[in-house]
Amino acid sequence: MRIEIPREAERFGANHIYGVQKVYELDSGLRQDAPASENSVIQNLPYETLYEIERDMAIVVPIRDERLKLLEGVLFGIPHQCTVIIVSNSRRAPVDRFKMEQDAVETWSRFTQKQLLLVHQKDPFIARALAEAGYPYILDENDLVANGKAEGMIMATLLARILGKRYIGFIDADNYFPGAVYEYVHEYAAGFALSKSPYTMVRIAWHSKPKVVQSQLFFAKYGRTSVVTNRFLNQLISYYTGFETEVIRTGNAGEHAMTMELAMLLDYATGYAIEPYHYIDLLEKYGGVIESAHPEVMQHQVNVFQIESRNPHLHESKGEEHIDDMILSSLQVIYHSKICPEPIKREVLRELYRRGILSKGEEPAPPRIYPALLHVDLEAFRNALMRAPYGEQLETLAQRRGYRRRLPRPTVTPPEGDGSEQVATPA
Repeated sequence: MRIEIPREAERFGANHIYGVQKVYELDSGLRQDAPASENSVIQNLPYETLYEIERDMAIVVPIRDERLKLLEGVLFGIPHQCTVIIVSNSRRAPVDRFKMEQDAVETWSRFTQKQLLLVHQKDPFIARALAEAGYPYILDENDLVANGKAEGMIMATLLARILGKRYIGFIDADNYFPGAVYEYVHEYAAGFALSKSPYTMVRIAWHSKPKVVQSQLFFAKYGRTSVVTNRFLNQLISYYTGFETEVIRTGNAGEHAMTMELAMLLDYATGYAIEPYHYIDLLEKYGGVIESAHPEVMQHQVNVFQIESRNPHLHESKGEEHIDDMILSSLQVIYHSKICPEPIKREVLRELYRRGILSKGEEPAPPRIYPALLHVDLEAFRNALMRAPYGEQLETLAQRRGYRRRLPRPTVTPPEGDGSEQVATPA
């Protein structure tokens, strides 16, 4: 892949948020084909470099009652060297859609000779393993994992961790273009290849989102939710730096990836707030506005890469109510952030009132925040899952590259509380 170096960067404490990078060649060939010298503003990342990173990457596909053809298309686009983790929260009755997904995935796996892991979000073995590992925060009143995309992503992150993966990427299951999925994974790997920090996040800025307007195909540049979320996230940064910025373009990026070191340090917000909350959590924990609980990270830097895809992004349209829900969830985490000043809070309220999402005098409810995964007893989690029907499959996946059976235990003091509040220490 040939990709430009970032044109700009906003430094917010230890956070380096890089401006959107353009891809100039999706496949730049093998290492032996690389020219002796390269343009200093263009990075050539040979196929071998991306391949080695992708071998250490888990790609997570959350799914809930999506069309099977869409799921199959996403799977077709994921490079063979990646480990795939599908977390389904699909219905089991009156029609068992999860069984249909199992059948489709089994057929695909037989033809591709690819090993993957498919689990249901309500799997009692995973719920029991979470409880035994000291992370009961995402369990509901039935002692099963609660509904929600964030809860499924947390499950998948822990599964990827016990498989020994160094990177984890997320791709929504409602993507119509397998070629776009293939590109996203390579761009995740490109971001990790460019980074010199163990704490790195890569977020995809869509090239366009096609829609039909007056019987013609119109390639919109920005999503309706992203425009709002990005504006307020940029305002928050501008308030503290004193310089107006538009650096954030991926506030609602469902397609994103992280190094496992960073994924284990982040708190998680529920619902549609999970993607914008990544930014808020980074700004709070490592922005220097309030004291950080992780001074070792402050001595490094946290890199956030935003890479513009070349493929258009076409996904399921879920209506105006879905857009309003996403905007409310996104602005909710900004409004209740410890570092959100009063002027921006007033702007958030005006935006919600103007759109009719809230009535005058109302405030957005505080989001539910799950604490970071750093303190999970990974050995207990793994041992509990060995008793599950797919325990042998987990063991096989973990041994594909000779990972150690015993995983390191956290040595820091776990946070207090039930997981409903943020764990960052206020100023």
